[in-house]
Amino acid sequence: MFQTVEGFMKTWKYEASVTEKVLDTLTDESLSQEITADHWNLGQLAWHIVVAAPFILSATGLKIDWEMKSTPPSSAKAIADEYRAMSAALLTAAEKQWTDEDLTIISEFSGYTMTNALFLMTTLSHQNHHRGQMSVLMRQAGLKVPSIYGPTKEESLSR
Repeated sequence: MFQTVEGFMKTWKYEASVTEKVLDTLTDESLSQEITADHWNLGQLAWHIVVAAPFILSATGLKIDWEMKSTPPSSAKAIADEYRAMSAALLTAAEKQWTDEDLTIISEFSGYTMTNALFLMTTLSHQNHHRGQMSVLMRQAGLKVPSIYGPTKEESLSR
């Protein structure tokens, strides 16, 4: 859990750079890759990562100056660009609107009550969870998964 806004921002920047690598690997053709028809496809998971952070953190009162599109983009590049825009807006909002004391405020979202610091950690964990799901679908789509927390199998084999 985060004790300072600066600590969150450093962690978000790192995790966002990894998420950007994953999103930048997607192709327009890969967006339709699915595990089964009743689960999200790769494009839907990617878009969910973009929109989830502002949605979850809205419960804390953090106002992120990023306008969600009414329909998800149909191109992989547009999804990656929107993630970058959302991520930059999230960092700006946290830096300008919160002090370290704001991290101790209790907020509620969808039946969960926790400190804003825990909401930040939950938002990061949520993003990383879906990033992991995406890596499976990326392999099924024939894409090379970039390193996330160390080399991927493909990178290890090429050494």
